[in-house]
Amino acid sequence: MTESLAFKADLHCHSTASDGVLAPVEVAARAHANGVTLWSLTDHDEIRGIPQAREAARSLGMQFVSGIEISVSWAEHTLHVVGLNIDIENRRLNQGLEQIRRDRETRAHLMADKLAELGIAGTYEGALSYAGNPNLLSRTHFARYLVEQGYCKSMQDVFDRYLADGKPAYVAGQWAGLDEALDWIHDAGGIAVIAHPGRYKYSRREFTTLFRTFKLMGGKGIEVVTGSHTPDQYHQYANVARQYGFLASCGSDFHSPKESRMDLGRLPPMPSDLVPVWKAFN
Repeated sequence: MTESLAFKADLHCHSTASDGVLAPVEVAARAHANGVTLWSLTDHDEIRGIPQAREAARSLGMQFVSGIEISVSWAEHTLHVVGLNIDIENRRLNQGLEQIRRDRETRAHLMADKLAELGIAGTYEGALSYAGNPNLLSRTHFARYLVEQGYCKSMQDVFDRYLADGKPAYVAGQWAGLDEALDWIHDAGGIAVIAHPGRYKYSRREFTTLFRTFKLMGGKGIEVVTGSHTPDQYHQYANVARQYGFLASCGSDFHSPKESRMDLGRLPPMPSDLVPVWKAFN
């Protein structure tokens, strides 16, 4: 990948193909307007936005790599693994993602049932009205509906009261195993990256096991600078990258101009001694 003095990468964001509010072309335009020169769209368990994103990036003069964020079950929690520089036509990847999307549909109905038991009816249809992709309904879509209807004051309030792990309407996803997700990414010629590790509720021992296992399975990268991390966590996971020899990735995790903690292209620079993930792109 070509770098210059104005080089700026954003390798984690979402569109209406999953739980973002902007279409892929609009995300591309926003990234370009904010100075991004290397961009990846990484929708949850879905690659249907990639062709539009690639074409928009090309027309704007941005370098583009195809991406995905795969939902994984590991150590009784949900873990997200980003795949970068993937072949979106890969059969094994697409078959795996299709199974996850079917499980998401089942999960969405179960969450709606739980919310109905709590006295909040019609949430499946309500959440669906916020979904640009009806085949990929997520907790974020439910949260947007509950805020719009006045049940909660904010998206975070929805998760704190109803949808976070352990809350009354939470339903655990039937996601891919870590070995499966990495196998799909590698079969598609991609690079596997642990997304926003600072968000996970693992113990120190579990994190150590995760990093070692990920490395042994061929995982190459870890997100260091991301909109989901605090500045202290930038330093924490930079040290993890150094310790385990991970490539360092960065991304805003942008979903919406109003909801996201960080806008596209507004990431601070990564520590200069880390090897960035894009050095491994063909």
